Amino acid sequence: MATNIAGLIGWLAAWIGLLAVLVVFLSPGFAFLFVPFLLYSMYRAVLQLRYFPAAFRMRRILQTYPWQILRSVPSGLTQHPEVLGRQYGWFELPNPASPEQRLPLVFPQHLRTEWWSRRLAPRAKPELKAQVEAVWFAGDPRFIGLIAAPTPDGRAPRRLHVLQQQSRAEDGRSFADWGATPEDIERGRRAGIHPAQPDTRSEETPG
Repeated sequence: MATNIAGLIGWLAAWIGLLAVLVVFLSPGFAFLFVPFLLYSMYRAVLQLRYFPAAFRMRRILQTYPWQILRSVPSGLTQHPEVLGRQYGWFELPNPASPEQRLPLVFPQHLRTEWWSRRLAPRAKPELKAQVEAVWFAGDPRFIGLIAAPTPDGRAPRRLHVLQQQSRAEDGRSFADWGATPEDIERGRRAGIHPAQPDTRSEETPG
């Protein structure tokens, strides 16, 4: 959050500074030289604003789920067959109810995924792949999660990114299929998602 605020202030200050130099010190004939820099500064300021919702979501996830370190997590950039909708990379993480079962979580958008994409690519160099051999994870793969790469000393997470569950999400009963209890679903709500409750109503007996 501090980085986002600093970035937003920095790009807005750059835009104001460039505009002030153009208006106060230069003639209108130099305007065409400044237009690209003014547009780029404004573009970056807008991008910084887009980071705030993700930062608040990360905070909610970390308030609900603890960090854990996972090793040799299957991942990729190709289209995962069980995922619905757009995806920009995926990780298969163990189901808390059945650790032998792995569920895919995906990057739902490409914003700030360049660092991860270079390391998840099939032809990534071994030294790049090694940087994500162990990952930090907070969340529940049945709902939502937060992925992070370890710092060089392995003691802290960095490059945080939200992952979403987009498999069979149209049917609330899938959460029960994955062993999710009402308590698990309530924790998911506290993390900021709204999974559907399984339909537990019994069918009426014909009279």
